[in-house]
Amino acid sequence: MKKETGKEYTIALVAVGLGLLAGALLMLVTGNNPILGFIYLFSGGLMNIERIGNTLATATPLIFTGLSVAFAFKTGLFNIGAAGQMLIGGLCATALGLTLAWPKPLLLTVIIIASALGGALWGLVPGLLKAKFNVHEVVCTIMMNWIAYWSVYYIVPAYFKGAYLETESRRIPEAASLKVKWLTGLFNGSYINLGFFLAIIAVVVIAYILERTTLGYELKAVGFNRHAAEYAGIHANRNIILSMMIAGACAGLGGAAFYVGYASNMQIGVLPSQGFDGVAVALLGSNSPWGVFLAAIFFGVLHSGKGFMNAMSHVPPEIADSIIATIIYFSATSMLIEKYWGRIQKQLAGKGKTDLPLAGEEEFKEKVGGAS
Repeated sequence: MKKETGKEYTIALVAVGLGLLAGALLMLVTGNNPILGFIYLFSGGLMNIERIGNTLATATPLIFTGLSVAFAFKTGLFNIGAAGQMLIGGLCATALGLTLAWPKPLLLTVIIIASALGGALWGLVPGLLKAKFNVHEVVCTIMMNWIAYWSVYYIVPAYFKGAYLETESRRIPEAASLKVKWLTGLFNGSYINLGFFLAIIAVVVIAYILERTTLGYELKAVGFNRHAAEYAGIHANRNIILSMMIAGACAGLGGAAFYVGYASNMQIGVLPSQGFDGVAVALLGSNSPWGVFLAAIFFGVLHSGKGFMNAMSHVPPEIADSIIATIIYFSATSMLIEKYWGRIQKQLAGKGKTDLPLAGEEEFKEKVGGAS
């Protein structure tokens, strides 16, 4: 198991290296110095405590959506609906934050629970349709994204409209915000908030569920082979539904971390890009909870630093997005190459074994020959 994990991380590191190499070539083609470009790109996200805080704040929703995609994928499902689940989680958090005038500790607890439940509900529908009617979860989750989009488009202007613009909600009060003064002061006024610590807890919980519990074993068994799992007595339909609900809850928490943590209000007409970036984070992190955590931090550095890179060296910020896209591409192709290379090795090993006599084969032939 450890050998396989090391191999996956090696593939991820190779993909990152090739992506950075492709970024360097793009900088050369556009007439920029790649060394200076990379210096400004990474220093833009890490050069001081404030920028480190902003990098962690940027990475926080990506950790949640990456966990959402990775957890579903571990159980044989492709959750492309993290954006909609995140949006509903953010809507629940925003609605409660603008409605309830409770003390901050109690209100934040309710907001966190509500956002997780909202995301889980949005994951329940495709999970139920997959389990009962074998509706493909990719199609269903994409449709759920747009249902979430238009629901927010109606609800926010109708009930939580801002004072000046109909395209955004009222600002979240301080009691409902995941930002806290001591943490903001510790990172010199950055956007980091309690959502980052919530994300670490989520990583630990998901890792524990997958690796240390009977539930995690059953979920992965259904993902590997649903029919074999059912033959072994595992309730596949129940586990499919539960898997999508847990994945949705992770994305819903990402909505809370973004809309009442990183941001201060909710805008309509926007599907959060973090929901789709979560697919990339899960892919680079090899669908491992801790791999997702590291991949999200890396993407956070790139997103935080690209503006600084553009300001200091005039390298287009789209270069950073191209680096991310290239890393994703190499991650996917590297896994594909690894898969087929392993298959070729097994075939070669099988052919080699057939040419060798089995243990005791020569002795058996001699006995048979003597008997005849």
